[in-house]
Amino acid sequence: MSDPRVEDADGIQAGDVVALRKAHPCGGVNWEITRVGADIGLRCLGCNRVILLSRHEFRRRMRRLVRRAEDRQD
Repeated sequence: MSDPRVEDADGIQAGDVVALRKAHPCGGVNWEITRVGADIGLRCLGCNRVILLSRHEFRRRMRRLVRRAEDRQD
């Protein structure tokens, strides 16, 4: 079984927080990456809504990396 903290070719990993180009209807702009594979799983940090985006759509919508998984304060 693979380690979920291993970076993929795009340099993202589960636990990273990213900002997308458009705000979610709840007003949140930051999303936590929950799954990295053929699709990218994201969880809105404003309302906890979970969505799946294709890699192509994720690359197109991503604005910036807000926080790396190693920087989490849990």
